[in-house]
Amino acid sequence: MKRLALFWLLALWSLAAFAEEGFQPIFNGKNLDGWDGDPRLWSARDGMIVGSTEGTKLVHNSFLITRKSYGNFILRSEVKLRNHNSGIQFRSEALPDWIVRGYQADMAGDNYWGCIYEERGTRGMLVNGWEKAKTVVHLKDWNDYEIDCDGDHIQLKLNGVQTADLHDSASLNGIIALQLHMGPPMEVYFRNIRIKELK
Repeated sequence: MKRLALFWLLALWSLAAFAEEGFQPIFNGKNLDGWDGDPRLWSARDGMIVGSTEGTKLVHNSFLITRKSYGNFILRSEVKLRNHNSGIQFRSEALPDWIVRGYQADMAGDNYWGCIYEERGTRGMLVNGWEKAKTVVHLKDWNDYEIDCDGDHIQLKLNGVQTADLHDSASLNGIIALQLHMGPPMEVYFRNIRIKELK
């Protein structure tokens, strides 16, 4: 019975993703095909990508990385953060040992949601969107995150509210990645990740 319910839930999520014109899922809901990351930290569970550092101490931030790169797109994902710090990298560069450098749609505890941060860059916080994000964020619950990239124009939306608007051309193409942050044991969850590539 539980498996049947899970099947229908996955089917509904898939239909919802395809119902959005031009969007394609980049997570199949079953396994991590198409992604690369430390198998100790990342798993597919109940239609979600789950990242957890329970029982594993990180010496640097670690990422689950798409095998494909993207340039102009709209990315949508449901995200839930149990605790600590995570984010969605985009137009980023994959480095050895599941390290990533580039733009990040940030999220952490009760701050940083809706911000654009430069992971492993020299500029740090590029846009602080927390003042807008804190009015709509669902702490420790599911949130809709949207990343729009078109040329040098980048926008973030959290639960339908635009939190960041940036013109920057440091990178116009790159991988997408999901973050686990070094520090205390943490968990983060992603589901219904889909993308619409723009011409």
